[in-house]
Amino acid sequence: MLYRYRITVEYDGTNFYGWQRQDGLPTVQQALEDALLPLSKDHTVVYGAGRTDTGVHAIGQVAHFDLAKDVDPFRVQECLNFHLLNMNAAAAVIDTVRVPNDFDARFNAIERSYIYKIMMRRAPLVLLKNRYWHIKHYLDVENMQKAAQYLIGKHDFSAFRAAGCQATSPIKTINSISIEQHDQSLSIEIKARSFLYRQVRNIVGSLYMVGCGKWSPEQLYTILQSKDRRLSGQTAPACGLYFQGVKY
Repeated sequence: MLYRYRITVEYDGTNFYGWQRQDGLPTVQQALEDALLPLSKDHTVVYGAGRTDTGVHAIGQVAHFDLAKDVDPFRVQECLNFHLLNMNAAAAVIDTVRVPNDFDARFNAIERSYIYKIMMRRAPLVLLKNRYWHIKHYLDVENMQKAAQYLIGKHDFSAFRAAGCQATSPIKTINSISIEQHDQSLSIEIKARSFLYRQVRNIVGSLYMVGCGKWSPEQLYTILQSKDRRLSGQTAPACGLYFQGVKY
């Protein structure tokens, strides 16, 4: 009999080559599986709710795995965090629960949320380095908010789809986009059931063009309708993106 566990993980993605296991490279999935080994005594696959890219962080990544023995969730969490710390892996398990064996961290998700953080100031980032996209000037938040409304709902997001995307369709539904400014910092929260490869970072790069005054809010809608990636903005840096959480 197998026992299934759901964990919530936070990590600093700066030195990880993303979530997914890759031969010879440090990844979050590999770190968690290595940390489980002393408890499971055998290789255990950890399945994540989303695959973050190189340099992307997580506040509430969710994952599941199976163990051949019934272990108290507290002990599982303590074991994982002990070994992650000893491995110098910049990840921590912040919640662990037993779940039914039909729970799937990826396929049971009904909404995923990402948050993108921008710091607007002249001075270089020291304490916040690799945590924000550093921009040396202020952005027009009101126009960015207007532009974001054009992206909410079900659309063909080909204009914000990165090369190499393996999704069978470019059609996605964005549930909400909220943009909030707190003094020099700006946060962009985007929620949807699923996303295209680098869709969030490409959207942020285009909202940046609106915030700079180079595009009007209406131009973002025109670009969305064009379905042409060449017309949209740059891919925003990975360091500002956080996998915020999952709704089931």
